[in-house]
Amino acid sequence: MYARITFGTGQPDKIDEVSKIIRDSVIPAFKKQKGSRKYLFLTDRATGKVMTISLWDTEAEMKANEKEYHQTQFAKVAPFATGPATTEFYEVTIQG
Repeated sequence: MYARITFGTGQPDKIDEVSKIIRDSVIPAFKKQKGSRKYLFLTDRATGKVMTISLWDTEAEMKANEKEYHQTQFAKVAPFATGPATTEFYEVTIQG
């Protein structure tokens, strides 16, 4: 299994609005992607820091949609960002 982790910072008072976009639009699109497993949206309401973690069956499936899916979905929440986002890729070596 593989993970795409995106870190960002947004407006703390807009966390609920961003959460609604993630829940109503981003996650349904994620579930349609081949190899998609799980999507998490983590927030720190005090600082506005956010993190998304998406889990994928294979590295190829995770990276296959990087331009079309990932960039399109990120654009939906980008207006709420207060700085640049960074994305990292990992192999999931242990899960419990």
